[in-house]
Amino acid sequence: MSYFENIRTFVRVYELGSMSAAGRDLRISPAVTSARISQLESHLSVRLFQRTTRNLTPTEQGKAFYTGACEVLESVENAEAQVVNITDNPKGSLYVAAPLGVGRRLLAPHVPAFLAAYPEVSVRLRLTDRKVDLTTEGLDLAFFLGQPEDSNLRIRKIADVRRVFCASPAYIEARGHPADGEALLSDKHECLNLRFPGAPEFQWRVVTEAGPKRLRVTGRYESDDGDVLTDWALGGHGVALKPIFEVAEHLKAGLLVSVAEKTPPEPIQMACLFTHRRRQDPKTRLFMEFMIDRIAASIRDAGSQS
Repeated sequence: MSYFENIRTFVRVYELGSMSAAGRDLRISPAVTSARISQLESHLSVRLFQRTTRNLTPTEQGKAFYTGACEVLESVENAEAQVVNITDNPKGSLYVAAPLGVGRRLLAPHVPAFLAAYPEVSVRLRLTDRKVDLTTEGLDLAFFLGQPEDSNLRIRKIADVRRVFCASPAYIEARGHPADGEALLSDKHECLNLRFPGAPEFQWRVVTEAGPKRLRVTGRYESDDGDVLTDWALGGHGVALKPIFEVAEHLKAGLLVSVAEKTPPEPIQMACLFTHRRRQDPKTRLFMEFMIDRIAASIRDAGSQS
């Protein structure tokens, strides 16, 4: 097995924190993954990871080697780009993250068309509503809703997404139709909350005649999966705050109804994040441009349906 492949495997084990996870990601068996790490350790005459039955922790030598290993991989990618017309014929894997709703509705439907246009690229789509770290998780690109906190990353805005408070007709019949955000804070209503470490939605921001206002919402229903909140709303269990593209079809069908219209939620930014280095990778740039146009169109279509 080539030394370069051993380095690539080490980087993915380091970033994913697991031999088995890295093996799945690279489409190799855990035994091959372990063998590559052992070969690399033997070549370097150091331990790169401390292993127990439950944990895999980088050693100090492993942490130091990771920085250099990333530079090696980047140098090889840059060298390939110099000798291959990679813009017309990009190659390799793209690691892309997105929130569940964004990934399922706005990204995943267009991935087959991208891969048909660029047959030597593979897309590894990671969907989660938690906050992701591009550097430590080895991501090329992350689509997100909200405002990024990391100033070391570059941001490309796609659109401002309208959001709605919505509930089922059955819920409104049982609890009443809340006229504004303040009404949602009463004991009469149940708010469905998206909560996870680092979540931006611990407070709901609404637009009032006096300007933006924060609502400190509480409720018995919480989840780190936005689609679960939609299902609860459809089931008549409470009021959800949702981006329009996630519920446009339900609103059009009458399965959900917009509420608290006097103080609508503030729009939320849809954008993508990338590192300065990754932006230079042609396949990352191609994927970004390909998806941005389609995502913006889908958001516009969803807004026109409701």
